[in-house]
Amino acid sequence: MTIVSPSLLSADFADLKSDVAMINRSDADWLHIDVMDGVFVPNISFGFPILKSINPILKKKLDVHLMIVEPQKFIPELSALNTHIMNVHYEVCPHLHRVVQQIKDAGMLPAVTLNPATPVSVLEDILPDLHMVLLMSVNPGFGGQKFITHTLSKCARLRKMIDDAGLHTLIEIDGGVNVQTGQQLVEVGADVLVAGSAVFGADSPEEMISTLHQLHR
Repeated sequence: MTIVSPSLLSADFADLKSDVAMINRSDADWLHIDVMDGVFVPNISFGFPILKSINPILKKKLDVHLMIVEPQKFIPELSALNTHIMNVHYEVCPHLHRVVQQIKDAGMLPAVTLNPATPVSVLEDILPDLHMVLLMSVNPGFGGQKFITHTLSKCARLRKMIDDAGLHTLIEIDGGVNVQTGQQLVEVGADVLVAGSAVFGADSPEEMISTLHQLHR
């Protein structure tokens, strides 16, 4: 089955407690958290006070995606929140290997995120050290964008890189994911689907999560 990581960015910020309770009841595996700084991406989302407030009631694993410059500064804070996976962008980490090792040393699983225009080939030398690669299928910074179809061939290339190297690195996709694009992505090798608008905008978010969870190759 496909791992589903609903994106809190599309939740009702005025009633996060109810949306977190829904995630807890659902078939979701993780909860995807997009932290934006208004520098690396042209928007600001939420920070650690929000994460600390939902952490005591959240029963799912935290999948934190840092769309920020100098993400390594916040490794201690995320580790203290029992973060499962810490995603950092390739584009903001000139010393990526060092950051990945720091994430591991802090007891979290390292993931690297690529923007739509960044080729998967840049990960060749770091791939064995990664638990997961997150491919952005929209330009980062805003929810509700249209899926970039080029992501399908990009995902297929990354799947081949991973398989050819005999690795078990997961592939996560974020942006414009719904049942249709989700099925296409799973067929070309995606393991994890991040869904925001498709989940929280559905008549029944729990049913949508279950549907995405059941997608398979």
